[in-house]
Amino acid sequence: MHNLIALTGIQQLCLNEMQKNMQMLKSKTLLEHKFSLRMKRKYMIFLFIRAIIILSFISFIGFTYYTYGLGNKIILEETIVGQNLSQEEITPLVISSNVHIFYYPWYKSEIFDGRYGHWNHRMLPNWKVKYERVQPPHKPPDDIGSNFYPKLGPYSSSDPKVLNKHMEQIKYSGAGVLAVSWYPPNLELENEEPVDNIMLKILDSAQNKSLQVTFHIEPFKNRSGENIVKVIKYIIDTYGSHKAFYRTLYNGKLLPLYYLYDSYQISSFEWSKALSHEGQFSLRNSKYDGIFLGLLARQDHMNHLAASNFDGFYTYFAIDGFEYGSTFRNWALISAEAKKLKLIFIPSIGPGYVDTRIRPWNDRNTRKRSNGQYYRAAFLAALEVKPKFLSITSFNEWHEGTQIEPAVPKTFGNYRYEDYLPRSEDFYLRLTQSFVKEFIQQLNNSRQIG
Repeated sequence: MHNLIALTGIQQLCLNEMQKNMQMLKSKTLLEHKFSLRMKRKYMIFLFIRAIIILSFISFIGFTYYTYGLGNKIILEETIVGQNLSQEEITPLVISSNVHIFYYPWYKSEIFDGRYGHWNHRMLPNWKVKYERVQPPHKPPDDIGSNFYPKLGPYSSSDPKVLNKHMEQIKYSGAGVLAVSWYPPNLELENEEPVDNIMLKILDSAQNKSLQVTFHIEPFKNRSGENIVKVIKYIIDTYGSHKAFYRTLYNGKLLPLYYLYDSYQISSFEWSKALSHEGQFSLRNSKYDGIFLGLLARQDHMNHLAASNFDGFYTYFAIDGFEYGSTFRNWALISAEAKKLKLIFIPSIGPGYVDTRIRPWNDRNTRKRSNGQYYRAAFLAALEVKPKFLSITSFNEWHEGTQIEPAVPKTFGNYRYEDYLPRSEDFYLRLTQSFVKEFIQQLNNSRQIG
């Protein structure tokens, strides 16, 4: 009996000890469970923070990728112009000989040329006012005939350093061809600067940067069918063998391309003498043949261009709504009509327009740049009609404020020049580069579909 009682006591002690151990084990398990939950929460927070960091890094890389032109997206943020073009040589991301940019070589400086030219542009009278008082010309270097002030100051177009910098900037913009404003020697209109004497400099400088040059032939004295033939022959005989002289494939032939400004000023009868196959002085099927582009301003100019035997046309003016040809919403109709007539249509786009420093009465035609939005609207309108060529007005037409060349803030007396702020001084070069990339992509897609 005592033994049984003793055994029962021991069993009770063991049972009690087992219960204590079980209780301790349960408490330990509960503690470990709580600790595990706490660690899991901390670990989940760690993973969440790490994910945010990784996503931020990926976004930064992706943004940088598109920002500097390595992607196809058009970016209008300040980050795309965070660096200025200070290097001696800048390799462009893309360049296209189907993108032509209008270039003006008429500037002169006192330091390089002994006098100013074009920077001292006079105020032009309003042709609608019969007796308007003649205004004095501008007085460089601080007072110039432009609403913007160039980063290079009132430079000389003949200065090799200026030419080198211009070619570097144009190359960076992606435009592969300069359409140089040009007058035949000794046939310049009144008050215009001779430019033929520096064409070889321009061609040599362009060649050094792997660019090409075509001629934007301005109205000249005694312009006629016969004289345009003489002018074309002069261009080919003088410059046609230069490596930078632009030619492109057209109807199975490698031909030079010419822009002819204000072509509507002479009759289709006169143009046909040079441009028709049956013309009296025909250039066709000769070594002087080419692609001849007239200017489309008004709607009725289309018939004039076709009757004149032009190969196509361009719109030039960077003023939406100024003329029929420069109005963006008309480009689809113009493109369709050009296809019917088998004419090349080259829309011209520009970053804006303002010329009130030489035409103070013309503020109604001012088109604000809006930090690149106006330029982008023009580009998208051009892209919509799927052109083979694109022209840009302009690299450096400072009088009319269409330039993409770098400009800087400046004040002169009570006058404050316009600038590109809050964008950087080379913003429009970079923006043009993004447009050229989009344009090239569209051309490539069209070829693949075709």
